[in-house]
This record gives sequence, structure tokens and C-alpha cells, in this order.
Amino acid sequence: MKSFQAFRLDTANQCLWRGQERVPIAPKAYDVLRYLVENPGRLITQDELLEKLWPETYVNPELIRKYILDIRKILGDRPDKPEFIETVTKRGYRFIAPVIDESPGEPPDLSTPDEVEGELSEDKARPDKARSEQKSSSSTSMLMKIAIIPVLVIAAATAIGGHFRSVRKGAHAPPLNNTSIAVLPFADMSPGKDQEYFSDGLAEQLIHELAKVSGLKVVGRSSAFQFKGKNEDPREVGRKLGVANILEGSVRSEDNHVRITAELIKADDGFQLWSQTYDREINDIFAVQDEIARATTEALRLKLLGGNGQPVASNLRSANPEAYQAYLQAEYLIGRGPSKEDLAKALAYADQAIELDEKYASAWAMRSSVQNALAEGGLTDVTQGFREARDDAERAIALDPTLASAYLVLAKTQMNCDWNWDAANASITKAAALEPGSVEVLRIRSYRYRILGNLDQAIELYEQAVALDPLNANSYSRLGYLLYAAGRYDRARATLQKALDLNPQASHVHLTLDKILIAQGMPQQALVEIEKEPSEWGKFTGLALAYHALGREQDSNTALDDLIAKYRAYAAYQIAQVYAFRGESDKSFEWLEHAYKQRDPGLPEIKSNPLFKNLVRDRRYGEFLKKMRLPTDSTQEESEHVAR
Repeated sequence: MKSFQAFRLDTANQCLWRGQERVPIAPKAYDVLRYLVENPGRLITQDELLEKLWPETYVNPELIRKYILDIRKILGDRPDKPEFIETVTKRGYRFIAPVIDESPGEPPDLSTPDEVEGELSEDKARPDKARSEQKSSSSTSMLMKIAIIPVLVIAAATAIGGHFRSVRKGAHAPPLNNTSIAVLPFADMSPGKDQEYFSDGLAEQLIHELAKVSGLKVVGRSSAFQFKGKNEDPREVGRKLGVANILEGSVRSEDNHVRITAELIKADDGFQLWSQTYDREINDIFAVQDEIARATTEALRLKLLGGNGQPVASNLRSANPEAYQAYLQAEYLIGRGPSKEDLAKALAYADQAIELDEKYASAWAMRSSVQNALAEGGLTDVTQGFREARDDAERAIALDPTLASAYLVLAKTQMNCDWNWDAANASITKAAALEPGSVEVLRIRSYRYRILGNLDQAIELYEQAVALDPLNANSYSRLGYLLYAAGRYDRARATLQKALDLNPQASHVHLTLDKILIAQGMPQQALVEIEKEPSEWGKFTGLALAYHALGREQDSNTALDDLIAKYRAYAAYQIAQVYAFRGESDKSFEWLEHAYKQRDPGLPEIKSNPLFKNLVRDRRYGEFLKKMRLPTDSTQEESEHVAR
């Protein structure tokens, strides 16, 4: 046992204590700290640390700097006024705090990860991720960053597939049984802390690139990014996300220089499978980018998962560095949430990227995605918004037929606006072929089945989506709605509770619970539940339904009047479903016609919505389905065959 100030290093149990509290620390960070503590006051060079802690294995020296940063954060140390670790520029490190040896005679343990794998500490930590959203100051450095993405993809995928390289004599890492991975947000280590939008964008693009590889289970962005800025034990990360591997790293950009460090670790014990630092300071970045893309694509084809994976090459490249920078800014803003302000800013950045490079396919797909989100949320003219979204998606596909995101956003417009279910199926199928591991493919394919009335298949696909995005409250919210629509009320309520556990302010969850309680004959409980709904239109809808179920027609009318007065421009579908539930068929069909003319994005869900069951026997219902190209009972089997 080694003590220094308030800390104790338990060398027998491989852990660190602060008083009576066990402090999370990653296994290799622990090894570095232990070696420094066991050699107090002495200058330890990088070469010595590499030799003692990674014998006969190549590790880039940049990782030592990363571990030193981790240790300083854990100890609360400051590099400018160190109390524990002093940096001697260009020479090494010195542990300067007084050390008390409480267990004299205990020999140092310099075992490598392979030798102590079964005894590693349960508590591990990641470096905090810095936050900012300012622009890059260097065009050339932005282009250098583009070149790194396919390198990281192939390295990570190859390692997961059991083909990662080891130079330890006679050593070969065994293949993993579970080829699953989560790409965590990369830390911004730039001096100005102004590259967060790029470090986030790098991780997001790695997720998309890895999703192209058959056989990999790749966690969705929204769940992986839950760990941004958190010192989380890799074992906990793996358990919460259901993955065997974690890819994390850092970005440091300054002037004409960029350094990206990546590390792949096993989630169950924190053992490092692979690490590499990419350091570039060159002029002809495009020549290097092409060289890296060709080499990694070939390596992927030959090595990954026994050679079964598809070749991968990044399609994010733009000849204009400012265009790529604007693209990343748009992506960053979309990732923050669907607010009107952020979407408007994202659209402006997408427009800027296109203005700088009109042949930039990913920017056109990004613009389409923003237009679609604005139209779906009623934040812009629905018809015009969807029309522009479709045109932008088709432009992106014309520029790059291998861009999966363009096919997915096109499928959304084909369903929400065109009501062309066969065309949407073709677009989804194309996207699935390009990115077989994409969680978004599962979501959209599930939605199409839901529209066509095949709830069992929709639920099965969305359960797969939840498995790939297990920390996303919206995943559970949407699955809970599907279970409600299928009449599986107990499972629906349990699933919706998971959504609230992840996000107590999640919109529309209480509305769905309101509908479930009404269906189960508990309207009074439904009334209590809907009072918790944060969405105003959702609350008005739920109140109108609950009051009607209680026989309080005047209160139901008041809630419905409020819904019509404030949201008639883009809630015609919700108004129609309240009238249908109340048995007022004529008024329901009147508002369905309004929704039809407005191209209300909720309208395609009519066939699977239980609130419209009172209309099913009305001849106008079948006619309305035909007008929307939706299958009637007589055409259901044929439609399901097409979907499959």
C-alpha cells in the first residue's frame, strides 16, 4: 500500500482510494500511476514507461500523455501548479508528492495487460470531453482530418474481427465472440478547446462507416453520446450499451497540424486491444487521403471478419475544406436536438457547405434531413418543406449513389409526403445494403411496417433498434407506442417507464400512457397521467380523450377547442383522432381531409392507430385508405409480401 496526501494506492488489489472512497481509474492509467508512485522524486522518461509497462509491444508514446492527463484529472492535479506529477519538458515525468510505504518489501508489479487480465480493477475511467462549438482556424488541418476517418474505421473493425496486430513475440490476440462496438465522443484536446464540433463529428462519422460493415453491431449515436464528458467505467459502458468493445480517442488541432489518437478497449476488463496515433503535417493531403483510403479498403476486404465485410471508403470528402467544416457544424447542431433555432442554424450551415461546393453530396443529404425535420415538426410549410427535402435527397443520390443517409431521408419524404410505400421500400433496401448495421435503417423500416398495419413486424424491428440504441429515451417511447397499438398494454407501460427513467421530460410518453389507461378502463388514472405531459398539444389531446372516457363531455370539448384554436394548422390528424374516438365520424373525416390537404406527417399512421377503430366499418374509411395508397384488408397480404 502506497499513500500520498489523501490517496492510497492498493497494489495488492489494483485499485486507488481517496479516504474510504474507491476512485475509478482505467487499468493502464493505474499502471502508469503506480510506476510513478513507486519511483517518487525520480525522473521517469517516456521510454522507461514504455519499456516497463508495454514490454515487447509497440505503443505510440502519445498514449502516455493521454494517461497522464487522465491521472491528473482523477487526482485533481494542475500541470501549471503540480502537486503530484511534474512534467519535465521533452524529458519525462516526476512524482513529487511525498509517498508513505505502508507495505515495505512488496516488489513492484510490472505485468503487462495480457498477464493480469483476470485481475484488473473493476473501476476504470475515461477522460472528460471538453465542450465548445467554435470554428476551425485552418483549412489544411480540416482536410487532414478527413483522411483519418477510414484509417480509424479499418483499424477498429480489424481489431474487433480478431485480426489486430501484435508485435509481442509469439502472441496473437484471440478473436472476440461478440463483434459489437460503441464509438464514444472523441475528446477535444486542442489548445483553444474549439474543436468539439469536429471531435463529435469524427465519432459520428466513424459510427456511420462502421455500420457499413456486415457482421458488426454498432451502437447508435444518441446512446454512445450519453457518455460524453463522463468518467465512466468501461465495464459499465459495455453493460449499459450491450457491447464488447469501446472505441474512444482524442483530437488535437493547431495551425497546420492535427493529431488524432484512437484506442480500442475490451469493455469487460478495460484491456487495450489496439491503439494508434495519426500525426500529420503535410501539404498534399489529397494524395495521402487517396493512399490511405485505398490501403484501408483493401485491408478491410481481406481481413475484416474473415473477409466477409464490404469495402469501406469515406464519402464525406469535399474538395473545399471550408465546406467540410460547415457540414460538421450542421451535423453538430442537429445532434443537439430538434429545436427550431438549432435546425435553422443547421440549415444555414448546410447551405453554406453547398455554396462552397455544389457537388458535395453529404451536404445535400444533410440539407434534406434538416428540411424533413422542420416539416415533420410543423416548423415550416409542410408541403414545401417535404418537396425541398425530396429534391435535396435526390440531388445527393445523383452526386453519390453510395450515400446511405440520402436514401434514408428520401424514404422519409416518400412516406410522409408522397405516400409511395413501394418507392420508400426500395430506398430503405438500398440504404440497408450500404449500411447494414445502421440503427436508422431499422427505425425507418419499422415505421413503414407500422404504416402498412403490420405491427408484429414493426415491433420486432424496433426491438432490434432499441438493442442498438439502448440509452435513447425516444427508442423506448416509440417502441412503447407500437406495443400500445398492438394491444400489448403491460409491456407497453413497462417500456414507456424505461423512456421516463432515461428522460423524465420526454414528450408524448404520458400521452401514450394516457391512451393505454383509457383502453384498460382506467380513465381517472389517465387524467392524472396526462397532466404530466410536457407537450401542450399532446396534453390537450390526452385531456379530450380522458374527459370523454369519464363522461365529462363539456371538459372534453374545452380541451378539444383549445387544441383546434392553437394547433389547427398542423394538428389536423390529432383533432381527427379525438373526434373518431368520441364517435363523431363526420367531423373526424372532415379533419382527415384537412390533414390530407396539408400533407400532415401523422396521417400515414391512420391504419395502425387504435383511436380510429370506430371508423373502420364506415365505407369512407376504406376509400380514404385507398386515396392514401394504403392497403385495405383485401390488399394487406399483398402489401406485406412487397415489404418483405
